[in-house]
Amino acid sequence: MKILLIYPAPSQIYHNKNILSEAIFNLMPTSLSLMILASLVPNHHIVKIIDERYEKINFNEDYDIIGISCYTYNVLRGYQIADEFRRRGKKVVLGGWHPSALPMEAECHSDSVVIGEAEEIWNQLLKDFEKGKLKSYYKQERPVDLKIIPIARRDLTYKKIKNASLQATRGCPVGCEFCSLGTMELIKLFRSRPIENVIEEIESIKQKNIIFNDPSLTIDPKYTKLLFKEMGSFNKKFICDGNINVLSKDDELLKLASEAGCLEWEIGFESVSQQAIKSIGKKTNIVEDYKQGIKKINDYGMDVLGCFIFGFDTDTKKTYIDTIDEINRIKLNKVLFNILTPYPGTRLFSRLEKEDRILTEDWSRYTGKNIVYKPKNITMEDLLTEYTKITKKFYSSKEIIKRFFRSNKKELKFSLLTLPSSGFMMRSYYK
Repeated sequence: MKILLIYPAPSQIYHNKNILSEAIFNLMPTSLSLMILASLVPNHHIVKIIDERYEKINFNEDYDIIGISCYTYNVLRGYQIADEFRRRGKKVVLGGWHPSALPMEAECHSDSVVIGEAEEIWNQLLKDFEKGKLKSYYKQERPVDLKIIPIARRDLTYKKIKNASLQATRGCPVGCEFCSLGTMELIKLFRSRPIENVIEEIESIKQKNIIFNDPSLTIDPKYTKLLFKEMGSFNKKFICDGNINVLSKDDELLKLASEAGCLEWEIGFESVSQQAIKSIGKKTNIVEDYKQGIKKINDYGMDVLGCFIFGFDTDTKKTYIDTIDEINRIKLNKVLFNILTPYPGTRLFSRLEKEDRILTEDWSRYTGKNIVYKPKNITMEDLLTEYTKITKKFYSSKEIIKRFFRSNKKELKFSLLTLPSSGFMMRSYYK
């Protein structure tokens, strides 16, 4: 049996090859989920992976079954691909965050929908297909045991990709209202892979640079410290996510992270307003901890990519002035600015839908850079204006150069790993 697994390009990238995509310079790894599923396919089958950000799909090539994994921002392109293969008489399975949140919508474009985690479902689905008994839905009813996660099939991906993705833990108990983890109840449950399994996978990775896909490597600091101790001898460089409440206080974790090769922590600060933080339920964030945490991380030779969201119900026009002032005060060199986006399946989407505040279900606009709902204490026009102003100001050439020379020594090496969040690339992204 021939199996094709696809990660669709976002619609706006597929239809406009000239704009800057997240795949620029071959930095972004292919979907880790697809590489894991490929590894689970029995050896007597043939499996191929296509990441449409890098490679074109040949619809004339003969496959028995096609699996497509989608987020909200690329699901419309995923549906186009699925419809085209089905028009040609092929069987299509849809899965991923968006199909899990809206399985009945996804069913209109597929022969089967996988809801939630797929590792323990996948081979049963393939057996059912071979018997001609493919079900409309496959849903994981218990948390996947991460001991069964195999080494991902990176050999099947586009050969020029510079960085590898890896996952050591899964789930996050924080429960932010806007977070996509809320689309799948089981995935919120925190679990960790055996450290020896993660180390074995790191040994198999050819790329020097690794991006951890974990929601946060600070949920279980004891586990993470053991992992970092084991990673120290591999001479890898990596970036990972963490929460400020731990990173502002745990010197041992920061020391071990730096020694293991960590270049950058991505932290969801979300807002400089404690009122906004409280409204979204992010208990890990105390605004007063931000400066101390950033300084600690920088002192250990690592950088911080701080993520901020605009458009919370507590936000006003003053929020944007406060944000840029606070970013300058805490000396944050790298920032990702997003507009609040109510992804389907989240508590935020459900609440705004009940309040009749969802403006569009054109999923291609759910990118974090568009307004898809009615803000509460600021007009749509003002929200977009202030968002544009703050991105232009922070990523002006003058500010980029100034921040670059105050970056830590590791960053001055201009590693390909951290290039996606470097100033001039981010400036182009926001343009």
